[in-house]
Amino acid sequence: MTPLAFEAIAARLSRWRFPAGIDGVVGIATGGIVPAALVAQHLSVGLKLIALNYRDEANEPRCAQPRQLAPVPDLGEWRRVLLVDDVWVSGASWRAARALLPAEVDVQPFVFKGKTDFALITDVDGCVAWPWRVY
Repeated sequence: MTPLAFEAIAARLSRWRFPAGIDGVVGIATGGIVPAALVAQHLSVGLKLIALNYRDEANEPRCAQPRQLAPVPDLGEWRRVLLVDDVWVSGASWRAARALLPAEVDVQPFVFKGKTDFALITDVDGCVAWPWRVY
């Protein structure tokens, strides 16, 4: 497991070019709570959460598909949002969360780590130790 320093993550976040016109951030709980809060604070926009369960603490799927754990938040007037998670492995959690949001909302992806062009960290292989998690 590769440890990541909070300062290094914050520095990467400050250099990231986010899409224009984002009305709010929707985080995928539980792993995406801190990343979404950091992004919302960085962009000075609101934050809402979608609670799903899919992977366990060892990053292994617990079930065939992500399960919704709580009602989906009302996005109000938000028309363009970032849907944020901590890690992109298969995209299953992100796709499940997207399917729960209104179709007319423009949903942009963003993750902190993964092998995808919308990931903040793409150059670290394997699992990471987030500075906000107790291992």
